[in-house]
Amino acid sequence: MAENLVIVESPAKAKTISKFLGKNFLVKSSFGHIRDLSKKNYGIDIENNYNPIYEIDPDKKKIVTELKQDIKKAEIVWLASDEDREGEAIAWHLAEVLKLPENKIRRIVFHEITKNAIQKAIESPRTINIDLVNAQQARRILDRLVGFELSEVLWKKVKSSLSAGRVQSVAVRLIVDREREIIAFKSESSYKITANFIVIDENKKKTQLKADLVKKIQTKEEALKLLNKCINSSYVVTGIEKKPAKKSPTPPFTTSTLQQEAARKLGYSVLQTMRLAQNLYEDGKITYMRTDSVNLSEEAIDSYKAFIVKEYGSKYSKPRQYKTKAKGAQEAHEAIRPTTLEPTAGNNRDEQRLYELIYKRTIASQMTDAELERTIITINATTANENFTATGDVLLFDGFLKVYKESTDDESEEDTKGMLPKVTQNQQLNLDKIEAIEKFTHYPPRFTEASLVKKLEELGIGRPSTYAPIITTVQKRGYIVKEDRVGKERGYTTLTLKNNTVSEKTEIEITGNERAKLFPTDIAMVVNDFLVANFQKIMDLNFTANVEKEFDEIASGKIQWQGMIDKFYKNFHKTVDKTIKETERNTGERTLGTDPETGKIITARIGRFGPIVQMGEASTETKPVFASIPKTKHLETITFEEALQLLKGDSNGRKLGVHPTNGKNIYARIGRFGPMIQIGENDDKEKPKFASLLKGQNIDEITLAEALKLLELPRDLGKFEDKKITVGVGKFGPFINHDSKFISLKKTDNPLTINTERAIELINEKRDADDKKMIKEFDADFKIIKDRWGKPNIYYKKGYYKLPKDTNIENLTKQDCLKIVEEQTDSTPKTKGKNK
Repeated sequence: MAENLVIVESPAKAKTISKFLGKNFLVKSSFGHIRDLSKKNYGIDIENNYNPIYEIDPDKKKIVTELKQDIKKAEIVWLASDEDREGEAIAWHLAEVLKLPENKIRRIVFHEITKNAIQKAIESPRTINIDLVNAQQARRILDRLVGFELSEVLWKKVKSSLSAGRVQSVAVRLIVDREREIIAFKSESSYKITANFIVIDENKKKTQLKADLVKKIQTKEEALKLLNKCINSSYVVTGIEKKPAKKSPTPPFTTSTLQQEAARKLGYSVLQTMRLAQNLYEDGKITYMRTDSVNLSEEAIDSYKAFIVKEYGSKYSKPRQYKTKAKGAQEAHEAIRPTTLEPTAGNNRDEQRLYELIYKRTIASQMTDAELERTIITINATTANENFTATGDVLLFDGFLKVYKESTDDESEEDTKGMLPKVTQNQQLNLDKIEAIEKFTHYPPRFTEASLVKKLEELGIGRPSTYAPIITTVQKRGYIVKEDRVGKERGYTTLTLKNNTVSEKTEIEITGNERAKLFPTDIAMVVNDFLVANFQKIMDLNFTANVEKEFDEIASGKIQWQGMIDKFYKNFHKTVDKTIKETERNTGERTLGTDPETGKIITARIGRFGPIVQMGEASTETKPVFASIPKTKHLETITFEEALQLLKGDSNGRKLGVHPTNGKNIYARIGRFGPMIQIGENDDKEKPKFASLLKGQNIDEITLAEALKLLELPRDLGKFEDKKITVGVGKFGPFINHDSKFISLKKTDNPLTINTERAIELINEKRDADDKKMIKEFDADFKIIKDRWGKPNIYYKKGYYKLPKDTNIENLTKQDCLKIVEEQTDSTPKTKGKNK
């Protein structure tokens, strides 16, 4: 019998910890929180000092029963959930639900899951910190009150099924405000003047030297005037300045900086980064991944110093202790670092790449600065009396750059400067050409997930544990979409002086390409405006940040949580009542004008299924006509002409033209599953046909020729093994259909151009992948296969079911599998159709 029961919140953590404890310890998992606020009456007794009303999750009742049985056999119960407020609350809920006597409880925390850390924690247990628990309860209760009451207002005043939240609505506001800045932005042009010189060294070797004009040129006329002045000019080196520079390493990772850097370097979403980091932490490979501190333990700093001296030499070692700049950071915690000096770790490539990032950043933080020599060369154009400058960096000592270089959201030109050719004072240079290229000012960048996290942290909104849930929530609820958008063509002018002749040409560039950016939906903009107008305090960025400070004060025992809630809620609830009683319904409706043909009013507003334009009134005998607004247009900026174009053609969308053989109209429009092409009218006897748009295409810009190609799908590619191969585009993207099996195309494959050979290659790749996944097959719809993590699951009638721990798969029969399926169907079945 185990004398000690250790309870953690995840099975992976339990598995790792059990390796470090002896036979007298039984380690079990609670699978996260075992109870939460009840859904009835907010789960809060508002009249009784905001007393929370908790209920056990139905899915956790079996776990609670098992834990109660284990507790009866144990002398001591060690509550070993995470060291943050959420972890403290999990420990408290376990103690409450399991009715643990105080003399039987030992609360232990550790920043890393290593043998040494676990043993130290066992040696120095503490009691549950009720202040931390109260801070978590205060956040949960305040967010429940705000979320439920604001959502009720939105249902009544904007549109049903909407939701709002204390922090999520502020995050949406940041994205909406940025979008409005972009909408209002007016691009201005200027000319960048760059001279290319030819430098000839003593060995007659020619090298190019690029230098930019110091003065800013605003107009084409000024640029032409300057180039003409430079005809027959001489170019003389009038200054060479060299000065030392240095570059220091960035601190080790916090939650926020890890999310940002993983997005830039690895392309991971915030949620993906946190999942991978959680796995690495629970496997004992890194320290706790929810932290806003950049501190490292003295023990860690000493070990890194010894490692760096051994691997790179003493000149590369510079031990540092960093201080965080984040508002309200918990300095007692540690930064995210590896628990050992292993250069690689992780169960899959994604985990390995994230671990390598953490490893390199941590090592680099304890290394010396990189030493540079910055050279600035000034070149004078004698006839124009204008100066050009060339700047370059020479790396004298790599220091920390030997291991790691941080990325930025927008890599600056300074990061790309290279060495300059050797020149001397008063040296005359030969001109190759001078170019004056028209450049345009760019609107403020849209947020990525990483840059939004950075902004939230700068403002003091949210904490490390909340960044990923905030960003995930606003996307799930349809306020924000993360996507790529194709830019538009724009002409620009290039003026060139070469061989003492000035020429001019107009060139085309693509501007406004967006990759993995956050866009507000129209409903987000309408909801944001409504909340800002009626709930200024909730939507105030400073108020939201100050609430976080109050949670910190509750956690440190400085203020009482019910008082903090009461102070906020009484005024908030009055505002809710007043808004419901006194404000008009707001759907963002805007009158655009009158249709010249019918005389009917055309409006834009939020409809039942999203933003629409409407022609006519619902109260008239003739039914109004509707058309969906494309996602690339905004409800508040769509013009009368654009609305009219969408509405004409029985709401079929933007008319592209007529099919060359059958004479039917072809439209680009928003359908139930996204943007698509339609051929034919909705009221024709023969139903219209449809084709989904490909990634990168949008209904505003697709041409008739492109639409006709899409309508050729599905394409017949011939036969393979005497069975037909076709390629098409469906709800989930481009695919190949062969032998009643669907194989997704890779990102690099185009369904319009893919050939038979490539299709067969993809079919065989899919078969190989399926063979590797297959463990045992009873029939086509009943088998045991590996999931994406390599764990065996039962696949039955398009559903996935977990195998009990320590199952002997070799001896597993079809009847055994059916029994497992039945048990899980009765209790907690896995998601149908998709293994999560």
